[in-house]
Amino acid sequence: MVKVKKRGELRWCLEKHAVGEVTVKWAAGYLKISPRRFKQLYAQYKTTNVIPAIGQNLGRPKKQITPETIELIKQAYEKDQLNAQYLEKIISARQKITLSHRTIHKVLLKLGYAHHQPNKQKRRAPWIRYERKHSLSMVHTDWHHAKNGKYLCTILDDASRKIIAAGEFDNETTKNALIVLKKARRECRKWYPIHSILTDHGVQFYANKRDKKGFAEHEYEQYLKRYHIRHILCRVNHPQTNGKLEKFHDLYINHRGRFGSLAKFVDWYNNRPHGALNLWEAESPNMAFVRKLWPEVWLSIAAKQFRW
Repeated sequence: MVKVKKRGELRWCLEKHAVGEVTVKWAAGYLKISPRRFKQLYAQYKTTNVIPAIGQNLGRPKKQITPETIELIKQAYEKDQLNAQYLEKIISARQKITLSHRTIHKVLLKLGYAHHQPNKQKRRAPWIRYERKHSLSMVHTDWHHAKNGKYLCTILDDASRKIIAAGEFDNETTKNALIVLKKARRECRKWYPIHSILTDHGVQFYANKRDKKGFAEHEYEQYLKRYHIRHILCRVNHPQTNGKLEKFHDLYINHRGRFGSLAKFVDWYNNRPHGALNLWEAESPNMAFVRKLWPEVWLSIAAKQFRW
């Protein structure tokens, strides 16, 4: 809160404003305070007929954070490893308790789960989200070299952020990439075929040497053609195109060590509320995957169930 430096200046402005000689905006500018603050000081002056104490806080008293609230926030963070803004919605959805993200952030700072980040306190441009409307309309795949020396290959659904399939290997090869893709096709068989897949220009996915007609014999590309999966290529030197998978790799780096196997880590991720989904309902990638399935999938399921 900005404090008025000279009590005499404050008195003069309050008295002049009382007789209509200066406006709120002019007085606030002269005193170098906000118009709202000047209105607070003027209201107190009219009520008591006494010049308010300079720097007196007329706002609401600060509420003390109870030990029960601290424990609730601690348990929520340790379960989902989400930031304050996301935890605000998760706690509201699960516990039906309203806590501001500022309160949650204070607790996370106190517990050492969060840190001050001045760069993130600046005003940023509005975020524009690009995503497919239906599950399996497009999936992402890419390789990641992990700290443990393994190579991670993952297939992620664009609409729901669900990990369809993943594998850790000693080498990043076309053969291993196909193992993960075949696993993803088996997982999706009961729902709907994969419509398209987004990859970079890596040699595991794409043949960079092609003939004049643009054709090349590549095992991965031939597999996609055989099963009518459209192949979409990322822009060269533009990792943001595959940004959803890059974000998953960050989680892999930070949390993979907490789990005994890749399958357990993927299961935790798929059943954990995701910041890009409906957090007011604590929606996880698994929940979003089912919600965003094509309408004809549900018609097919209903037909089988009722034998239409």
